[in-house]
Parts: sequence; structure tokens; C-alpha cells
Amino acid sequence: MRVVSLLPSATEILCLVGGGDLLVGRSHECDFPESLGHLPTLTAARTAYAGGPGASADIDRQVRETLTPSGGDGDQAASPPSLYELDTEMLESLEPDIILTQNLCEVCSIALPEVKAAARRMGERTGREPKVISLDPHTLEQVYDDCLMIGEAIGQASRAADEVAHLRERFYAAADIVPAFAPAPVVGFLEWTDPLFIAGHWTVQLIERAGGRHPLNETVAKDNAGSAMGAMHSERVAGKSIAVPPEIFAATAPEAIVIAPCGLTLDQTREAAQELAEQDWFRALPAVQHGKVALVDGNQYFNRPGPRLVDAFEWLSAWLHDRPERMPAGFAWERWRR
Repeated sequence: MRVVSLLPSATEILCLVGGGDLLVGRSHECDFPESLGHLPTLTAARTAYAGGPGASADIDRQVRETLTPSGGDGDQAASPPSLYELDTEMLESLEPDIILTQNLCEVCSIALPEVKAAARRMGERTGREPKVISLDPHTLEQVYDDCLMIGEAIGQASRAADEVAHLRERFYAAADIVPAFAPAPVVGFLEWTDPLFIAGHWTVQLIERAGGRHPLNETVAKDNAGSAMGAMHSERVAGKSIAVPPEIFAATAPEAIVIAPCGLTLDQTREAAQELAEQDWFRALPAVQHGKVALVDGNQYFNRPGPRLVDAFEWLSAWLHDRPERMPAGFAWERWRR
């Protein structure tokens, strides 16, 4: 079996469930495990983080301009806008049986319709259309389900079940350190800094299950799930990441702030945080005043819906409740200092 992954989280899942040796091609963002760096890359970004003052705002501008549809000439339909390029010739040459991709976020990875169209053309030309497996997780439990689905697809269902059981054990062990009756601190979680985007989907779940509150984008119980509290918190879901004005974010008076911009390294996150630090409204926040601000390599952890979300939860629960001995080794973060 030959597998191509166009999604970093899918690559991590594939390796977790015993399919790393099946991988023959990857996206340009598939950087973990590091042992896969020799594989050919099939995608490229049409945007670039230049660094320096205004870099976050510049990326936001590039994204918006790239995703703005351009009109076609006459009756000719316009091509759908995309932030990524797919090397279809390389894809066809690799002769994959399975292509792993996503249908969650057009900003995070190549769009599903483009991948399906490429697979269909491969089938027409070669008579062998690869199976496209699209991941669309909104919750931690759906990430577990993706592990099981990929394991089943590559004939490693038993291995996948064992790995998911281990992830769940680690998650519940981390949840055990959350004080049951302590007041829940307001957590401001920034997935982008200019403009401000606050966390959505699984990250809100992790915040709440670590004992925090995320008031501008809270989870709500699924239909027929009752209040879905306590052990049933997996039945609560949050919407996607949303943009908020600084004055609205400040009005929540966050007691803890995590800055983990989507797609940025820790060094780039430090640069983005420095721009925030130059603004009066940010310096006045309770979390900043009391030194409870963390910079995290979100690209590797919170932003990537794969197995290392459990690492992210272990870190978050330990950080919120001042239990440094429970933080996972090697977790890429640092305390921001004024």
C-alpha cells in the first residue's frame, strides 16, 4: 500500500498507528516525525511570513486577497481560490492507493475539492483512482476517531485501538490534576494576533476540560446530551476560531493568556507577542499584570488536530494549575515576560 498525506495531523496519525513506512509523499508542512523529511513534498503555500513589524497583519492580508474569488471571462468559470498549490504531476508519479487530506479549514491545508479532482483525473488516466480519506475533526474525540479510521484503512485497526487507548489514558491522567471545586480562570487563547482570533473547536474543549473558561467562544452541549458536564464534557462542542476586536477581548479580563498563532513557530510567536506588548490595552490585562502569559508553538500542538493534542492538554492543565512537574518533556513553550 502506498499513502500520500497532504495534512500534517494525518501524517502524525498515520505514523502513530503503524503506517509510517507506507508514506511515499507529504505536504510541505508535514514536519513530524522528523524522519520523514526525505520524502517528496507535493504542496506549496502561496503566502509567506516575512517577519518584522506588521508581519501578522501582512499574512492576514495575503490570505484574504488570495481567497477572494476572481471573476472569469465571459462564460468561462473562475478557478476556486486556494492558499496552496498541489503538484499533480508528482502526485500521479507516486501512484498512491490512499490520499489523506482534510475538509476542515481552507486556510490550514489544500482544499478537498482540489484533491478529489486530482484523484479523479488520475483514475481517468491510469485506471487506478486512489481513495481519498478526508479528516474533519471538530473535537478531541473526533481526532481519536480519525486515528481509528486511518488504522482501519491501512490494515492496522488493532494497533490504532491500542494507541487511542493510550492517548485516552494520558488525557485522563492529566485531567486528574484539575481542581474540582476551584474557580475557573478566564483563559484568553489567541490563534492569531493581528487581527485577534480566539480559539475554536477542540482547543476550547481542552481549555474547559483543563478547568478554564473561554467566554467569547464557549462550548455548548450537543442535541440530546443534557448539560454534558463532568465526564460527559466530550459531548460539548465549540464553533470555529473567530475574530474579536481588542476591546472585546480585553473586556473578558483574562487571567491567563496563551499566544499560539496558527502556523507560526515559537520564534515567530515571540515576534507576534512583542507587537501585542507595545499596545496599552494588552499591557493592562490581568494576565499580563500577573505574569500569566505563555507563548506556545501552536503549529506543532494546539493548531494541529492530531495525537499531540494530548501533549497540549497535559501542558495546559499543568500550566494553568502551577504543576510544572506534570508538563510533557520537550513541549515547545516559554513564559512571556514584560
